Amino acid sequence: MNQLVFIENNRAVTDSLTVADTFSKRHADVLRDIKQMECSEEFRQRNFAQSSYVNSQNKEMPKYFMSKKGFTLLAMGYTGKEAMRFKEAYIEEFERMESQIKAPRVLSDREQLLASMKITLETSEKVDQIENKIISLEQKVEEQITLTSGEQRRLQKGVAQRVYEYTQDKKEAARLFRELYREIKDRFGVASYKDVKRKELQSALRYIENWIPRKVS
Repeated sequence: MNQLVFIENNRAVTDSLTVADTFSKRHADVLRDIKQMECSEEFRQRNFAQSSYVNSQNKEMPKYFMSKKGFTLLAMGYTGKEAMRFKEAYIEEFERMESQIKAPRVLSDREQLLASMKITLETSEKVDQIENKIISLEQKVEEQITLTSGEQRRLQKGVAQRVYEYTQDKKEAARLFRELYREIKDRFGVASYKDVKRKELQSALRYIENWIPRKVS
């Protein structure tokens, strides 16, 4: 006996072709029986779905899918000992298929491997995204960090050494200190030499080493 019940759109169903074959009826007669059933339109819509198939002459022909309830109502009119045996077989097959749909599906070894690989890949991608965000955040933080007190003293010492290379006169030295600190603020876009970014310390020290004071007319 061919498969009586199968799964269609996650529902256990049979179709009019299978019913006709099982009960040794003409398919046209089964279609007629379905159309002439005196059930409500609501029941018909829920339990019968019109479809089609291609026959041996390559012609598209109508058929119906039906649920367990639809089949039960249709098969009520099929009598006889043999018909009863087929109806019992259908009901058992419907129940088996419905249980199969409800039961959790056991993944094959290949499916389990693919699922595991997918999880690993997704996790790896998320880790990479998090790491990239952390690196980006660290870079932004690094760009904003200003000089420590020790680094400020290094810059001050560099300024003093450069100024005293040009003069030992206190008045002139005071003028050069003001000039150099002002140029440092302008060069690095800060309100005070203390606000120079840590990452720019070496650049600031080189600037100081190469600084030349303006001549006073």
